[in-house]
Order: sequence, then structure tokens, then C-alpha cells
Amino acid sequence: MVVKPDWLRVKAPQWERVGNVKEILRDLELNTVCEEASCPNIGECFNHGTATFLIMGPACTRACPYCDIDFEKKPKPPDPTEPDRLAEAVRRMKLNHVVITSVNRDDLPDGGAAQFDRCIHAIRAVSPGTTIEVLIPDLCGNWDALALILQAKPEVLNHNTETIPRLYRRVRPEGDYGRSLELLHRSRQLAPWVYTKTGIMVGLGETDEEVRQVMQDLRQVECDILTIGQYLQPSQKHLGVTTFVPPEQFDSWREYGESLGFLQVVSSPLTRSSYHAEQVRRLMAQYPRQIESSGHD
Repeated sequence: MVVKPDWLRVKAPQWERVGNVKEILRDLELNTVCEEASCPNIGECFNHGTATFLIMGPACTRACPYCDIDFEKKPKPPDPTEPDRLAEAVRRMKLNHVVITSVNRDDLPDGGAAQFDRCIHAIRAVSPGTTIEVLIPDLCGNWDALALILQAKPEVLNHNTETIPRLYRRVRPEGDYGRSLELLHRSRQLAPWVYTKTGIMVGLGETDEEVRQVMQDLRQVECDILTIGQYLQPSQKHLGVTTFVPPEQFDSWREYGESLGFLQVVSSPLTRSSYHAEQVRRLMAQYPRQIESSGHD
């Protein structure tokens, strides 16, 4: 058994602030990936009044062995009231930046793209100053569905690569490394203004060289933002941790990523896909991009 090191300990949250966020979520009957995926940063993020909203229910049509989200082959259809409830949560929480994600919805022809589209438009209607990041599944390679999401003009298109190619069959058996790269590449082609983002987890048996190769591959498809974090085993039934990667290795990957040209690399043991996601607003001010209006309204 690999013993968890001291650098993976997190501070106890201030539960009054956490309770306020949870009260809003329960009142509006919304899910967050923070809770469903047992994120170690839930206290910190909720204390700052931020959350990654999980739309279309907490049941995924894939059963990846690393993930703590429930599996359901036939989850419920998307709720038509969800976009407005989500927008109301953004208004009440006074969010400057919001992250919207979903489980894999392979049961839907568009993978859930239409619900992402409706949620983006609902938030724009009540909080036009809020920047929007969507963390999307691979949509089974449905590029028309990807175009629908991008036409709603999110500022950030995030899709996680998760791991190195060699480990895909064990870690992400229903995913495809090439398809994930293509999704990021097509996002920049379809919407040159969008900031593309991805994340990988480490500690599952990858080597330093393999991680660096993934970083090179991501820059080849012009990915802008990269997050790297330590995989933590949610329960005994999930994949075990092979290695607890030391903080200095994360620093090395961050420096290497910056040398490759990523606009931002967030790399630390506790980093997750949406950790400190609001910092992208500063990046957007530093590296502004003009949203094209023709053909995307």
C-alpha cells in the first residue's frame, strides 16, 4: 500500500461559507462535480463561492475505473428547467467565472451538446459579465455537436486528456487519446477566439518522458491551458495509486509546459481541472482574443 504523503493534506474548510453554497445548490436542485467526484478542494472552492456545476445529472454512461461518479447506462433525459436554475445559481453566487461540466451522455445523439448550449445562453441572459468555461466529454467524436457548443461562445473550452496513451486502455477504456486531441484541435479551428484547456492526472504508472510527450502533443494542437494533478484513489474498488508524485516534479512539468508555449500551466499535487479556474480572467486580459460574430450567433 502506498502511504499518502504530507503534501496531500488539505486544510479544514470554513463550514459556514461551504454551507451557504450548499444551501443554494440544494435549493435549486443542482449538482456539482465537486461533490459527486469527491474533489479534495471542495472546501477551498466553496469557501470562495465557486463551484463546477454538473449538468444532466450525476450518472455517467461510462464506468471509468478512476472516477467516483456513478455509472448508469440509461440516465434521465436532460431537464428543460436546468439551464434557468443554473443561471439563477450564478446570479445568487455572484460568480465572475463559472465552470459547467457534464458526465458522458453517450445515450444522447449529441452527447448533451444542446443542454450545454441552453445553459450558456441562460447564464448570458442574467449575468452577461460572467465568463464561462465548459468542461465537456468527447461527444463520441460528434463534431457537429462540438460546433453547437462553440456557437454559444464560451470563453474556455476544456476537455480532459486524463492520462498518457499507454494507459488509456486501463484508465479510460471507452475513451480515445487521438479523439481527445482532435476535439481540442477542432475547437481552435471552429472558434479561434476560444481558450482551449485540458488536464491530466499522474501517479498511475506514467513516466516523466511520457508526460512530456503528451504536453508536446497538446501544443501541437494549440492547446492553451494545462492542468496536472495527482490521482487519488476514491475507494478500494477504484484504480490504485502507483506513485505519489513529489511537488518538485510538478514544478518541473510546469516549467517545461511554459517553455513549450502554454499560456498557463497549473501543476501541483492537488490541482484538478477546475482548480482556480477563475484565474483565466487574468490570462484573457493578458492575451485577449476577439470573438467573431459572423456565423456564430
